[in-house]
Amino acid sequence: MLETMLHRSIIILVVVLTSSVSFAFREGEPAGFSQRLSKTAIERTAHKVIYDGAYRKIEYPNGDVPVHVGVCTDVVIRTYRKLGIDLQTDVHEEMKSHFDVFPKKWGLSHPDPNIDHRRVPNLQTLFKRKGIVLPITDNPKDYVTGDLITWVVAGTLPHIGIVVNRLSSDGKRPLIVHNIGRGPQLEDMLFEYPITGHYRYYGKMGSGLHSSRLKQRNEE
Repeated sequence: MLETMLHRSIIILVVVLTSSVSFAFREGEPAGFSQRLSKTAIERTAHKVIYDGAYRKIEYPNGDVPVHVGVCTDVVIRTYRKLGIDLQTDVHEEMKSHFDVFPKKWGLSHPDPNIDHRRVPNLQTLFKRKGIVLPITDNPKDYVTGDLITWVVAGTLPHIGIVVNRLSSDGKRPLIVHNIGRGPQLEDMLFEYPITGHYRYYGKMGSGLHSSRLKQRNEE
């Protein structure tokens, strides 16, 4: 009986350790960034949020829609804001200087800080310009805690989520915090939809990293 109980305890311990394993850090990232982003993203799943992407006038900077509503981008925005990075400001400042490089899907003739940062294609453009673009692969080990992933759902709908330091029940894939309609969720869905982007973003903390990565690309 004692031997059986000990065996079961070991199995439970292995499962717990596997499900909360910390993935490798990205080289050169700000100290503790990945783990803080992961912890904050997972904390978002405790909030009850109604999926609602309606246009609303909000404050600038650090503006937010009502806390009980939000979409996939709001999970990312709120998570980053807890780390002192305001994606509303980052997108707006970049759009003011380089409006021509951002998507023109919404018929805008000038930046709008009320909504621009809440649109996945705009975040992707920011990450490409000021963050780090990483390869899209079918190897789950290439997706590390703190990475940002974008997908296309149903062929046309852009989506975004955050890779966190938890693993799927079989230990093979990192879990994702995202909101696809049921509020912020922690789910095993990395390869559920076609991936359209794979990024790291550190805000102003990582501006030097972005510059060095661009220099490296130009020299290759």
